[in-house]
Amino acid sequence: MALAAAGTAYTLHAYEHDPATPSYGEEAAEALGITPDRVFKTLVADVDGELTVAVVPVAGQLDLKALASAVGGKRAAMADPAAAERTTGYVRGGISPLGQRKRLRTVLDSSASEHATICVSAGRRGLEVELSPADLAALTAAVLAPIGRG
Repeated sequence: MALAAAGTAYTLHAYEHDPATPSYGEEAAEALGITPDRVFKTLVADVDGELTVAVVPVAGQLDLKALASAVGGKRAAMADPAAAERTTGYVRGGISPLGQRKRLRTVLDSSASEHATICVSAGRRGLEVELSPADLAALTAAVLAPIGRG
């Protein structure tokens, strides 16, 4: 795993994924007994024609205007799910900000810095990785910005 190779401290958390669940992130928070503000979802958006990764708490939503602004863009919209899967190498609901097929610009919601550790997808449904927000930002070259809304 890239995290081990980078010498990053992390913990993997596996849980039984229910394919009928409407929210993968909320399912992860509940299954792991972690508050939803510490579990972050990885979303792929199109900002002015360029795919961009947004990492926001599962308890909230992505503010597309704030995401565009964070990367110096004008317009943002959610990316086509097939394009997101093809570009990252992951399936929807299991897209990780780490180890993507093609490295994309990444923005991490600034609320992540309020926590010692956060959880993000480890690349498949039913598997989360817990690490410090600083390590996640360093490994993904992420910009921290207020892109989530309650």
